[in-house]
Amino acid sequence: MRIFASLRIALRALRRNLMRTLLTTLGMIIGVAAVIAAISIGNGAKSQVEGRIASLGQNVISVFPGSSTSGGSRGGWGSASTLTPEEAQTILNEVPGVVAVSSEVRDRQQVMGAGLNWNTQIQGESPDYLSVRSWGLADGVMFTEADVKTAAKVAVIGKTVADKLFPDVDPIGETLRIRNMPFKILGILKSKGVSFFGSDQDDVVIIPYTSAMRRVMGRQYLSAILIEAATPDQMPRIQQATTDLLQQRRSGREPDFTVRSQLELAEAATSTAVTMTWLIGAIAGISLIVGGIGIMNIMLVSVRERTREIGIRMAVGARGNDILLQFLIEAITLSAIGGVIGIGVGVGASHIIAANTDWPTLTSPTAIAVAFVFSAAVGVFFGFYPARKAAQLDPIEALRYE
Repeated sequence: MRIFASLRIALRALRRNLMRTLLTTLGMIIGVAAVIAAISIGNGAKSQVEGRIASLGQNVISVFPGSSTSGGSRGGWGSASTLTPEEAQTILNEVPGVVAVSSEVRDRQQVMGAGLNWNTQIQGESPDYLSVRSWGLADGVMFTEADVKTAAKVAVIGKTVADKLFPDVDPIGETLRIRNMPFKILGILKSKGVSFFGSDQDDVVIIPYTSAMRRVMGRQYLSAILIEAATPDQMPRIQQATTDLLQQRRSGREPDFTVRSQLELAEAATSTAVTMTWLIGAIAGISLIVGGIGIMNIMLVSVRERTREIGIRMAVGARGNDILLQFLIEAITLSAIGGVIGIGVGVGASHIIAANTDWPTLTSPTAIAVAFVFSAAVGVFFGFYPARKAAQLDPIEALRYE
């Protein structure tokens, strides 16, 4: 009951100097609002990055060609392309936990359809490509293994290609010409938008990899092998098993490939967002410290103004701990009021930013709780010294104070 009585006294004392109370809590309001807004922006950016990485597929491991050296000239990554469809099939058959594999070749070509033309990405893939990339069809069907075996001239196109070449007709069943060879359109991919790397994922034509290698590009080797793991926890093991398998097939020669996990890409991308969130949050947290200093300053002034009141309370039986508790509650009440108002301002600011800009925000209950607890802790930390000073006043000297 003593705490509730002290709280009533604290609220009465704060109402006595309402303008000063509002100005004091302003520092806490700004600090808490800044922290919540900063964390919301950081979480939104992290969520956006994770979403774009997820659009590349779930549990994906990629095998890329390595580098080559010829006559003292060292080529970059991708210059030593020795990956084959047979190796892709071997990975699917021999590495436990692999649920799908797609042999991939890539190139850019000018394509034509319905009297229009467009330069786009041509990708030769396996039928499992849509499973690996977690990509669905908006209309039509995917080509089959039979189409791969016969190097059939069939294709599935992205929404951008469909809009550019067939704006007024249904593309399904229409003919798309690649290097003047007719490919029948079997399906249209669902729109995925811009990838994490900034490219338009819908600007693509997908054909059987055998058709791409034999009919379009004249290649012997693959551009990449895409692997889908059954679960995320199996990815490190599958990555190592794939590396060992491919190295074994090369009879101990210098590795001419590299195996990358989507987890590595996700960790690298989100680590930047997390770092920026902590940095912005730390800068915003300085506002809380400044607000706490303001509370300590006002509480010291309050102790000085109420010295005679403190003397009277001690004279009628109040102990030092009672005075300490009284002023500590006042400081915590100040910071808590500022924290509650700051939470509302911070959440509101986050929604305004999201509504008026393309910057996503994501306000988490954890951030709100942490900001409020931190604001209360600031009140305890910066309110303790003035409260202790008030508790240590000599009652006789306090009663003499004018």
